[in-house]
Amino acid sequence: MAGVDDDKYVRYANIPIPSYDEATSSRPTSSQDLRGTGEINDEAERQGLLYRQPTVESARNSLDSDEEDDLRLPEVNGEDVARRQVEELDYLDPSEPDRSRRSPRLYHRARLRGKWSQGLSSLGATLSSIRLPSFRSLYRPVGSDTSRQPDTRTWLSRTAQRITIPERYRLSAPTAARLCGLFTLMALIYFLFAMDLFPGGHRRRRPFDPEAIRAFVQENINGDNIRESLAHITSFDHVAGTEGDLYLAKWMQERWAEEGGFDQLEMLPYHVYLDYPGERSVEIVQPESKRWTAALEEDQVYAERQQTKAWHGYSKSGEVEGHLMYANSGSREDFLWLREHGVETNGSVVLVKYGGDQSDAAFKIKSAAEVGCLAVLIYSDPSDVARDSEWQPPDDMVQRGSVAMTSYVVGDPLTPGSASSIDSTRLSMDDNSGLPSIPSLPLSWRDARVLIQSLEGHGQKIPRTWVHGKQGDSSSEWYTGTIVTLDADTPIVHLKNLNDANPLQQIWNLHGMIEGLETPDKKILIGNHRDAWCFGAVDPGSGSAVMMEVVRIFGELKRVGWRPLRTVEFVSWDASAYNFVGSTEYVEDHMDYIRESGVAYLNVDSGVSGPLFRAAGSPMWQRALLHVLSRVDDPASNGTASLRQKWDEHSTQFDGLRADGDYVPFQHMAGTSSIDFSFTRGVGQDQEYYPYHSCHETLEWMTTYGDPDFAYHATLAQIWALLILELADRPILPFDVSPYAEKLNTYIGQLERDAAGTYAQLNSLAHASAGDVLRATNFTLQPLRDAVRELGASAEAFHRFEDIWIANVLGGSMVESTQFALKRLEYNERLARFDTDLLDLAPNEGCPSGGLPGRCQYKHVVFGPRRESGYDVGYFPYVRDAVEVGDWKGAQEWVVRAGERVRAAGSRLLGTKNALLRSEAELWPA
Repeated sequence: MAGVDDDKYVRYANIPIPSYDEATSSRPTSSQDLRGTGEINDEAERQGLLYRQPTVESARNSLDSDEEDDLRLPEVNGEDVARRQVEELDYLDPSEPDRSRRSPRLYHRARLRGKWSQGLSSLGATLSSIRLPSFRSLYRPVGSDTSRQPDTRTWLSRTAQRITIPERYRLSAPTAARLCGLFTLMALIYFLFAMDLFPGGHRRRRPFDPEAIRAFVQENINGDNIRESLAHITSFDHVAGTEGDLYLAKWMQERWAEEGGFDQLEMLPYHVYLDYPGERSVEIVQPESKRWTAALEEDQVYAERQQTKAWHGYSKSGEVEGHLMYANSGSREDFLWLREHGVETNGSVVLVKYGGDQSDAAFKIKSAAEVGCLAVLIYSDPSDVARDSEWQPPDDMVQRGSVAMTSYVVGDPLTPGSASSIDSTRLSMDDNSGLPSIPSLPLSWRDARVLIQSLEGHGQKIPRTWVHGKQGDSSSEWYTGTIVTLDADTPIVHLKNLNDANPLQQIWNLHGMIEGLETPDKKILIGNHRDAWCFGAVDPGSGSAVMMEVVRIFGELKRVGWRPLRTVEFVSWDASAYNFVGSTEYVEDHMDYIRESGVAYLNVDSGVSGPLFRAAGSPMWQRALLHVLSRVDDPASNGTASLRQKWDEHSTQFDGLRADGDYVPFQHMAGTSSIDFSFTRGVGQDQEYYPYHSCHETLEWMTTYGDPDFAYHATLAQIWALLILELADRPILPFDVSPYAEKLNTYIGQLERDAAGTYAQLNSLAHASAGDVLRATNFTLQPLRDAVRELGASAEAFHRFEDIWIANVLGGSMVESTQFALKRLEYNERLARFDTDLLDLAPNEGCPSGGLPGRCQYKHVVFGPRRESGYDVGYFPYVRDAVEVGDWKGAQEWVVRAGERVRAAGSRLLGTKNALLRSEAELWPA
């Protein structure tokens, strides 16, 4: 498949594409200006970005010497003067703007030659020979002759005389014939242009060579610029809504105004619920012999810089006291083991590690609350590091983060489903499904080690797989802890977590837009979040620094007159670290517009932390991504291997989207086809590879361990910019529905296995098959499989239009007719809407505007987070939600409903009358 797809790209890499005006008008091309809204300056030509066409001067030099002399010598007779005037009308001064367009454009036109110029000369002669009456002669001065005789004519004769044209104004027969012929000729010419049949009336080439644009982008990415941007971004902490965050937003705005060349640049604020660290403490208060107070904060990384305190965003404020307990990673299975072994969880302050079987901190807290715990302490375990890592986490490192329930509510937890303006109606912070119900705090290993040691000998010995930490740096045996009534010496912990909460905290999204030429109402959005938990060298600083360079590159293109076919909008999101707040509020604020106009969303968060490229997204992106990776070199190969080769060597998979990036509101809520990509060090969790969300995540870490020479940053910038060009400047969108259908079959297989496993677990069976589930519950995924099979057939038929377009436009005259251009725009429109058509917007119980019951913001029938695991992707989430609670009847209903959405999306590709493919002969008659 890859080979075929790549060939298609190569074949239309340099196709001349008309502007939107050209594609939808019937005007002759000779009257249309070059694409572009500004002067195509000398810089563009020097950089080789323009198509190479014969100039007016070179055309003149090809004429015979006599005509060349005529062009230089003054013409003195009347005929030459008339001919020169006609020709000069068609050669405009390049310094004069074209006033006939919406915006001024500068252009030249070559003079017409041959029979057409002769025809125009004859037409000019005809026009000059017509002697129209002088209207001034109709107004004679009133005479004063009093000797005039009375008028003896009858009323009828006087009327007849008045309507008779005076002889001096009558047209001669030859002149009337000429006028009749002129009008006939004009009508014929209009008809030819309207039907796009005018001989030689092909459109001008785009002034910029698409392949030269791509080469320019790759050759002009500057790693030193990225390093300088990252040095500034990481020079101060910038938590969302703080002074550092606002300063960074304004700094980026100034740089974008200077370098980006945007048509619009705007800072959009929202007022959202955020909280910040207030009074916090963790103490062992009993027994007296073990009294101790945790340090909580990290050591000062930079002596002269302010440093973010350690806390959990959106954690519940409170002050509690209870017996200490250890529960491994805090999963439901871990708490079940404790209960089965007689460990009392009720009334405890539980210590758990980051990562493990439960990767989402919010669900560690939820699981703890379900078994009666009063509070949760989550520590950074030093054993959670890749075995081959040169970097080792320091003992004082603390991982900050949000504990919002993202799989239930995304964005501002107080305004789910609507944008957070200053006067929005807000939910309560209490009993909010998007917020935790008990307090929590993050801890370093330095503090956690003391707590673990205090439990020695209390309660049950834990399984060997629960023992973590640095080898030889803690007790040889770890214990669970127990309750005071059974052990008077058990540690009692007092926890205080009093946050400063503000439901109206202002945040700022920065937007910069370059308007498209052909379809300006269609938008490609590019995003990275700006806020960080501390200095944020990896997350999100590396992505922000790379985006700054991509903005600069597109600004360079804009300055030489280039514009994309579709609108491109760069966005720096705010408050993403809390719960993807900035992006979600923007999408909720413009939901209908984004569903109608959004073509694609490209997201980068943690841009670079290692050399391994990874990507996830809607399957629509697979073709475009692999094409881009084929032309970008792997920095480690010294130019001998592309990233596509590395991708294939490692059998890398293009995964589905989880719920851990700013693509969530676009893909899962608005149905905009999204992609997320980065360079990492491995496929594990982030804390295994770098000091994730700690103040040790610095520029020094990046230059020592992450990407010392910034080669991967520069490579990421190439990938990002080329992907933007694929979506914004290809005449045909490079989306492909066929891989989508293939992936859906894979997702169905995974769901079927998970459903069988859930059935076995709910019924205490060792294992179960899909057949067992069907016989016991009548649950089957066959309706969904049938719908996906139909989608595959629809996709194959739909994409034949691209083959027809390539064969006729590229394989033919390299000319796209108006009719074919309109068909192409319709084809692109249907491609762009495919993911949107997979939204379930029909009302259901609890969700008036559609969506997953209990979490109505999520509306995509294919992608959505698993209900009880936070970020992890749950393919076909409607079905999965019902399966996980054993509601097999409800699950079957959702299978049918999901199948209907897939079938409807496939049908919309072709349309009810198969409009795109109705007749190839209709588009290109023999």
